This record gives sequence, structure tokens and C-alpha cells, in this order.
Amino acid sequence: MSNIIETIAPHGGHLVNRVATPAERDEFMAQADSLPRIELDDRALSDLVMIAIGGFSPLNGFMAQDDYERVVEEMRLMNGLPWAVPVTLSVSAEVAEPLKEGSWVRLDDHTGRFVGVLELTQKYRYNKTHEAVNVYRTDEEKHPGVKVVYEQGEINLAGPIWLLQRDDHPYFPKYQIDPAESRKMFVERGWKTVVGFQTRNPIHRAHEYIIKCALEIVDGLFLHPLVGATKSDDIPADVRMRCYEIMVDNYFPQNRVILAINPSAMRYAGPREAIFHALIRKNYGCTHFIVGRDHAGVGDYYGTYDAQHIFDEFKPEELGITPLKFEHAFYCTRTNQMATSKTSPATKEERIHLSGTKVREMLRRGELPPPEFSRPKVAAELAKAMHQ
Repeated sequence: MSNIIETIAPHGGHLVNRVATPAERDEFMAQADSLPRIELDDRALSDLVMIAIGGFSPLNGFMAQDDYERVVEEMRLMNGLPWAVPVTLSVSAEVAEPLKEGSWVRLDDHTGRFVGVLELTQKYRYNKTHEAVNVYRTDEEKHPGVKVVYEQGEINLAGPIWLLQRDDHPYFPKYQIDPAESRKMFVERGWKTVVGFQTRNPIHRAHEYIIKCALEIVDGLFLHPLVGATKSDDIPADVRMRCYEIMVDNYFPQNRVILAINPSAMRYAGPREAIFHALIRKNYGCTHFIVGRDHAGVGDYYGTYDAQHIFDEFKPEELGITPLKFEHAFYCTRTNQMATSKTSPATKEERIHLSGTKVREMLRRGELPPPEFSRPKVAAELAKAMHQ
């Protein structure tokens, strides 16, 4: 068992746990009315949760200035560990001004419920345009990730956090499997190699093809769809989850798949987010991670396969998780099966390319995606959801 745990060591070597014990929670609650308050938006709340459960290990709080600046510039923390996306808590100067470094700050959700605390160690200004250009490769506000950066406050608050308690997910409690639990499940199943799959779209035939190719070389699949904040035109998380359930129940071997939710918010940071997503899955216990053609991409901001090339900027042992890089999959009408350019002689006219974007466009027109595009049961579920 020790060899298995060593194989899937979390990033930085230690799985962070910042969920308060009942005694610690009681202590914080006793101070609730005396602490200054900050209301978290959806992304900050999901970041709070991911830090607390160890999904963002080795982070134990929101980034200090030195870590933030080195991540933006070099994709590394100050200790040298690879890290590709800033994890910060931003507020307005007006909100930040009365807060004292060295004090506790109460963190509330949008309903005003006390959900966490920040041990404020630092307040600092940052350059939004510089972050946008380095992380998202553009300063255009129409990019959804850049838009978030531009709209957030101009002061970052840094310091360790505590999550007061780990609540069940309001919509998907059955699939809420945190890193400590997933790692235990992999060991119990005897999985020494586990491939993680990230998606914010309904699973389609191209996804299925590359996942099953990966399953040929590993012990198990961690199907880990993101259910945090996404763009308004993305398919809702509950619809996507029903599609994943259909796929797992009908088209995958039950004993080789674990379906769980990733509570993170999307950044749409393309290549950098591919690294970010890989490290998150490493913390959940995965040894391998599928990287597709345009991982975490949006629009035409990132070049074809940039999300794969970025892994070459790090030594394999630095990341500690093996990327599985797949070509753009398509349905080949010559061979009547899913394929890529590596396996099919098909001409351009013989390729039916699949994407979540195309699925959404067809559904909006009232069209059911063909079986070459999506499994019929999945297509029917999507069509039903679009016309409710």
C-alpha cells in the first residue's frame, strides 16, 4: 500500500486539510459578530472549498504577493513548485482599507452565512492587465476569464483559511468525493494507475473514445466533471451530470470508473488551466490526466494543441502526473468508427468532427445530434433539457 500512496503523492507531498474541527468551528462561531465580514462570490467560495479539502494542495490559503507574482510570471510558487493559475481573494480598496493584517476576517457566502475565516497576513495591489496577458494570453474583456479579473477588486487579501464545515453539495451529494476519500477509494480498489478526465461539456463520442483509449493502459478512470461556475451559455451542471450517469451506466465497465464532481470554477485559461487541472487531479490521487486538443479553451485565444505543448515546459517529475495527449478525435465514415489522424486514413470530407459547441448549436435549433456525434440516450437527455 505504501508504494501506491507514494505513486500518487499530492502536489508538494502533503494533502492540505483546512476544514475546521467541531471545536475550532465553535470557537470561530463565538467570534462571528465581532469579525469584519467579506462576502464571497461563487468562484471565491469554490476556491475556499478547494483549498480546504486539499484540492489545491499545497495552498493553505489565498496567495501572498510573492507567490502570486511568480505564478503570473513563471508558473511557479516561490518554493519552486509548478503552479499555473493564481488563486486570490480580491476586494475593493474600500473593503480592504479597514482590514488589519494579522487579524481574522469572516468569510460569508452570498446569503450571509458564515462559511469560513481568513487569517489576513497581507494586503497588496496587483496589475490586472498584466495578470490577464500572462495567464489568459489576452487583455480582451470579452474573454470570460479576463472579464472576471477586470471586474474583481483591486486589492488581494492573502493568508491561510479555514472552512467552518464541509457541507454536502446541494445538488450532487452522491458524487461529492473529496481528495482524501478518492485516494482511499483508489487504494481499496487496488488501482495503482488512475486516469483523470476533466470536462465542462456533456460527454460525447470523442470524449468517450479518448477516455477508453486511456483506460486500456491504466487500472481505473476518475470521471471528474467540473460543476463550479461556468459561462452562462455552457450546458448546466445538472444536465451534464445526467449525461455522465447515462454514459457510466450503459457504456463503461462499472468496476473501472468512479464518477465524482469537481467543485472548482472554470477560468478558461487554456494551456495554463490544463496544468492547473492536472495538478488538481494529482491531489485527488490520479497518476495520469487526459489532455485534449483545446483543453479549457474558449474562442480562438489559444493555438491548436497549446494545452498539450505547455506540459513540455516542465520536467515530468516536477508535475508528478503523466499527461496523456490526444489528437482531435472524429467519427470516420470510411472505417465507421471513432478515430484520430493517427489511426484513420480518412479525408477531410470523411471526418465528422465533434464538439460541445456543435452539440449546443444543434440543440438550440431543435435538432437531435446524430449517433456519430452523441450516444442516442445522451442526445435525448440533452434535447429534453433544452426544451424544458
